[in-house]
Amino acid sequence: MCSIHRLFAGVLACALTVQLLHAEGLPELGDVASNELSLATERKIGQQIMDEIRWREPSYLDDPDVENYLNQLGERLVAMSDDPGMGFQFFAINDLSINAFAMPGGFIGVHVGLLLAVQTESELAGVLAHEVSHVTQRHIARQIFQSKKVSMASMVAMGLSLLAARSSPQGAMAAISTTQAGAIAAQLAYSRDFEREADRLGFDILRRAGYDVRGMSGFFARLQQSTRQYENNATAYLRTHPLSGERMSDMQNREQPVAYRQVADSQDFQLVRARVRALQGRPSDAVREFETFLRDRKYSSEAGTRYGLAVAFARNRDWAAAEQELAAVRRLKVSSAMVDRQLAEIKTGRGEKEAGLTLYREAMVRYPRNLAVLYGYGNTLIGDRQFAAALKFADDQLQIYPLDLHFYKFRADSYAGLGRRSQHHLALAELTALKGQTAGAIEQLQLAQQAGDANFYEMSMIDGRLREMKKRQIEEMKERRN
Repeated sequence: MCSIHRLFAGVLACALTVQLLHAEGLPELGDVASNELSLATERKIGQQIMDEIRWREPSYLDDPDVENYLNQLGERLVAMSDDPGMGFQFFAINDLSINAFAMPGGFIGVHVGLLLAVQTESELAGVLAHEVSHVTQRHIARQIFQSKKVSMASMVAMGLSLLAARSSPQGAMAAISTTQAGAIAAQLAYSRDFEREADRLGFDILRRAGYDVRGMSGFFARLQQSTRQYENNATAYLRTHPLSGERMSDMQNREQPVAYRQVADSQDFQLVRARVRALQGRPSDAVREFETFLRDRKYSSEAGTRYGLAVAFARNRDWAAAEQELAAVRRLKVSSAMVDRQLAEIKTGRGEKEAGLTLYREAMVRYPRNLAVLYGYGNTLIGDRQFAAALKFADDQLQIYPLDLHFYKFRADSYAGLGRRSQHHLALAELTALKGQTAGAIEQLQLAQQAGDANFYEMSMIDGRLREMKKRQIEEMKERRN
């Protein structure tokens, strides 16, 4: 069992023993899920699962370029959904299996295997539009909610079991069996009604967002065909999203009235696919693979392939070769934040930190809301020991992104570098609280009290925040008991 499945099994073993779930069948499709599980509760469940993945799961791909691309694409799709006000977060799992999954509250995971398997951006958008529709229609909430007496811990565990099943039904079944909760086994795959509804709404999202509507059926058909070639080896995605002939016919029927138009892939689509490929395996192997692609002209995008080679060279710390490839990418008239950020990272890697900072500043002007660029700039300031500048930068960005963990980390590191111990621990407390670790936040606030270098205003802030965290801890304990 891989690490993500071990994680889920462990959490399930702890949480599902609190209270067993009694599967009495899902609500009828026409039932309103909000009558049973509030959006706020669903979001809280999803956030707790996301925290488990982000901080305990090694296969979580903590790459700001990949995550930024997925969220930009996702936001374009969500804006065209029938519930654009729901908060969504897209993230990547470094797993080569072909899969994507939706979690409670709008958290959507994408395996890198899916990024590599799709042939066009419209195909990727089709899969994500389908997952967005599962969320907006509250399909996951309907699967989780079985009894009004289910505890939050049990619902989180249920969500984890559903997520585990998306990647490995066998692994999920083992975890569930361990906790004597096998009654939910039948609910781990989406129902045919749910799948048809997600197909229909996903198709509308895809069309309104300006993608090729044939991307959805085209990818599913190719996936189904490849599965037929390998008996008893259906992809994780098809196991949890059963693809019937009826579904395929429905998708194709919807396409018929829509006039065909070619939709070009974005530059970033080609770059992000090259990036995730370059991040696999040993750096030297990745270098050889991309060099072979270029030599044999085996690529759909020369710019993407050269960018991938640059990433591979950078992983191998061959800074000169990496910079040379990025220069070739720029000669191909490619303009992308990913290229600019990679060049800045290379300059920093070569010890040219001021040159790297200059490139980051220029990129921030061109791409002011690109988080990968912002994170790179903050990391470089910290690495160059420019703590006062890093602190101002972090504070400025927190005005725009008040819940962003990276900027809280920059703030904490800046205070540590400036020798301001109380403020360092206060910033760590906020960071820890955002991770959902209330006890850890309390510990950091107590350390802030004891640091001895806070003024009256700062000490009042620390004391007030400590009271808030202790109150939260009591509420969480009550919630677990209930």
